Amino acid sequence: MSVNVQRQVVSPGNDDYVGLAWKLKERIRREDGVLRQRRRFFENAYERSTVYLYVDRSEDRLVGFAAVRRDGYILFLAVGSDYRGQGFGKRLIARVAEDYGSVTCHARTTNAEALRFYKHLGFEVKRRIDSYYEDGGDAYYLRLGDEGTIRERLANLLGR
Repeated sequence: MSVNVQRQVVSPGNDDYVGLAWKLKERIRREDGVLRQRRRFFENAYERSTVYLYVDRSEDRLVGFAAVRRDGYILFLAVGSDYRGQGFGKRLIARVAEDYGSVTCHARTTNAEALRFYKHLGFEVKRRIDSYYEDGGDAYYLRLGDEGTIRERLANLLGR
């Protein structure tokens, strides 16, 4: 990891970096063609979450972030295209797993890249939900093992 990239945690009720997170999410939406969201919906969810982030201080931009509910459910996970393949997504998931006994999320059934990523980390598809997204798209509900399994899998992935 670059010495200019710093890890931070934003507590619920705090809107630090929400503007940068929105810009990153919107850039990814345009590049990857993912679902458009209303900004206020995003901001409300962000402010209710614990947000784990990586910030590139040399360019004053967000590398990636994970916004997580109190139960370990990942509302948003995003890593900028310039930083993909460098382990930031894995480290975000590992950081979430350190704080929660269960890590869950939804992924669009047609998002092959996201599904590969989650399955590589050890997430399992628990169920399919038809018409989950606002645009009628279907989703998989994914879960990363039990508490012991999470730590073991992520320690192996991160080379600990």
